[in-house]
Amino acid sequence: MATPKEIKRITTHTLQNLKAEGVRISMLTAYDFSMARIFDDAGIDVLLVGDSASNVMAGHETTLPITLDQMIYHAASVVRAIKRCLVVVDLPFGSYQGNSKEALVSAIRIMKEAGAHAIKLEGGAEVIESVRRIISAGVPVMGHLGLTPQSIYKFGTYAVRATGEVEALKLKEDALLLQEAGCFAIVLEKIPAQLAGEVARSVTIPIIGIGAGNQVDGQVLVMHDMLGITRQFQPRFLRRYLNLYDKIKQATEKYISDVKEREFPSDHEQY
Repeated sequence: MATPKEIKRITTHTLQNLKAEGVRISMLTAYDFSMARIFDDAGIDVLLVGDSASNVMAGHETTLPITLDQMIYHAASVVRAIKRCLVVVDLPFGSYQGNSKEALVSAIRIMKEAGAHAIKLEGGAEVIESVRRIISAGVPVMGHLGLTPQSIYKFGTYAVRATGEVEALKLKEDALLLQEAGCFAIVLEKIPAQLAGEVARSVTIPIIGIGAGNQVDGQVLVMHDMLGITRQFQPRFLRRYLNLYDKIKQATEKYISDVKEREFPSDHEQY
């Protein structure tokens, strides 16, 4: 087993090399110290402190309610756990869309207060001024195109995006625009696999997919979905690697029973 000094840290440069070498990039969301430590020990390349915390941690219907302070709290918890992976943090809704100065202030707060390695924001041409300003200050930026959950009320649906020619063309243009602005990677969410592959081949930066097929440079899933903690969310692109909902529920039921029946603690579990 490698000692801490031998553990190679993942950087934005590492991700660029992985794409060049044809090695797929693994990415998951994380929101707390304990789970981030497990994922990092397992060898994950990137952890995304997603604004999906609004859904899976706080129970909101959308990602919109989560605040910048709350994102910093979750991000700091994750950063304290990792030794190897790259930690990217979502800029939450309302913290960057207004103007580029506000976007830079939000990004700097995340970098300074949470110790994050990079930020992620949604959109293309609409937010390019903010992207450029953040990058010019030395903060790495990951883009996000396709289905952008912060704009859900604009879309009105979580259906697959960019199925039409006009939207597909704009997505391609936005990907090139983000690359030219200096983004180190882009997430493509819920778009046709063929289109995602075209985008991945048209840019030199890594393209990470979620519901975007297998022609991209890496994949990301929400940890609660991948581990089977959530049950209602069942999109086609999701593969559950565990069914923790039932396992945790069964363990809890057994614990309750043991307490009620005075079987816990036993003689060996007390002082």
